[in-house]
Amino acid sequence: MATRESYSTLNGNIKATTDPMRPLANFPPSIWGDRFLSLSVDTYELKACAKAIEAPKEELRRLIISQNLDSNEKLCLFNYVYRLGLTYLFVEEVQGQLDKLFKELNMKDYDNADLYTISTNFQVFRQHGYKLSCDVFNKFKDYRSCKFHEYTVTDVRGLLSFYESTQLRIRGESILDEAMEFTKAQLTGVVDTLQGNLAKQVKHALVSPFHRGMKMVEARLYFSLYEEELSTYDSLITKLAKAHFNYLRLLQRQELQILTKWGKDMEFQVITPYARNRIPDLYLWGLGLYYEPPYSQARIITSKIAQLVCVLDDTYDAYATIEELRLLTDAINRWEISAMEQLPEYLKPLYKILLNEHTELEKQLSKNGRGNSVTASKQAVVYHSSHFQELARGYLKEAEWRHRGQVPSFQEYMKNGLITSTYNVLFKSSVMGMSEIVTQEALDWYESHPKILEATGLLGRLYNDITTFQFEAKRAQKQVTSVDAYMNTFGVPEIVAVDELKNMLQDFWKDINEGCLKPTEVSIEILAPVVNLARMTDVVYRYTDRFTFPEKTIEEYITLLIIDPIP
Repeated sequence: MATRESYSTLNGNIKATTDPMRPLANFPPSIWGDRFLSLSVDTYELKACAKAIEAPKEELRRLIISQNLDSNEKLCLFNYVYRLGLTYLFVEEVQGQLDKLFKELNMKDYDNADLYTISTNFQVFRQHGYKLSCDVFNKFKDYRSCKFHEYTVTDVRGLLSFYESTQLRIRGESILDEAMEFTKAQLTGVVDTLQGNLAKQVKHALVSPFHRGMKMVEARLYFSLYEEELSTYDSLITKLAKAHFNYLRLLQRQELQILTKWGKDMEFQVITPYARNRIPDLYLWGLGLYYEPPYSQARIITSKIAQLVCVLDDTYDAYATIEELRLLTDAINRWEISAMEQLPEYLKPLYKILLNEHTELEKQLSKNGRGNSVTASKQAVVYHSSHFQELARGYLKEAEWRHRGQVPSFQEYMKNGLITSTYNVLFKSSVMGMSEIVTQEALDWYESHPKILEATGLLGRLYNDITTFQFEAKRAQKQVTSVDAYMNTFGVPEIVAVDELKNMLQDFWKDINEGCLKPTEVSIEILAPVVNLARMTDVVYRYTDRFTFPEKTIEEYITLLIIDPIP
């Protein structure tokens, strides 16, 4: 615990006076330092990698629309393309082929199909928004005993694909609920008896199912774990995948260098020494939302906004006094430079950054956009500012609960938690970055609070709370979490509360899955960052708080995607 005087040597604007003890969280420092500031990317090498993609891409395009593959072969091909993160290169071709295959589908075609084939078909259709009925799995269950047939247990490859299929379930699909428990138990039971790549595939899926993983990390891992299978099928796929990975790696290094320099210029370590300065880690979140090359601007914008949100969160949660937070919230809601005068000296630079970055953002979008996209992007900036103000009010409410030692009802906590999950702010930043495709209709959809958005926001809130509440309990000023609110409202012990919240997480995932099934209210391009944000939340918070303590997952992911070259 420290006073403001503890930081007087770091920030000349902070007076060396004795303040009330502050709710410091003592976050660990960034593991990266300025490592990425010196990243250099040869423009000619980047162009050469982009060019290397073209020839195999055209060959694979011809294979996708070929009439020489039967339906199962084609769906298997689409599965490889999807798992390797290449679908965006063939959107129209894959969509056209799937439309045709789904319309011609006859459920009787699956009567003689094996578990692996049916599971793969199910995944491909569901991943692209087609609601293939879960009844295709009825044949694998004995309804007299209410158990799955024993012969499925000996088919590890089929079980693994079946397990991955269960991650795409929606509410009411009880057979998939049962299958998830069944396949997980069976795979866990046999994993130590397996060898080679199959053992690695099962181990990875049990830790991180593909559907809930970060897409490009999963693509890289899929490439290494299934390379033999891919090469046997068609070397063209591996050739394109390697060229694609090489190109993305260079592009991502370039973007991270830009962001690192921006963070250095903002002087976060000087003006907010108490906060987490995690530019590379937050860039990984931006990369998780959309990895496709056309969304370079979107990744940079989202990563900047995420760093501002992180600093604001830590200011409310881990440094400022309640009196200072009331002043800061009022200033953010006024959103004008004159409001800076009411703030303590150490908060003025942060407030100025918030205003300036939004102004720069609007200028940039107006310069880069075209036609209606400029109008929509400017409107998105307006929405974004209002959601930033809403976020500040949500943070203040949490601080007031902490200050008074109050535990709100679970309903009240969740209503505010939807705001402090930051989903509204991050979604608006993602929309602003996608300025070329964003429309007023898409913005109106975002503002209507559709179920998939709320499910993603609440999923983020609960995941964060479940993995951090024990850490929060050790702090001098305890942060109220959904675990505390649930225990207080329903009078249950901690273990019961955590289990109930974990059940809610599964339901939120089902709502997210359902929101991606046709007919969708907006395009899949608009839905993609919503689902991908849920995936990143799952990756970072499923087991522990891997954002605050990034030494394992985040460090491994950044190393895999940006530092290490393709073997």
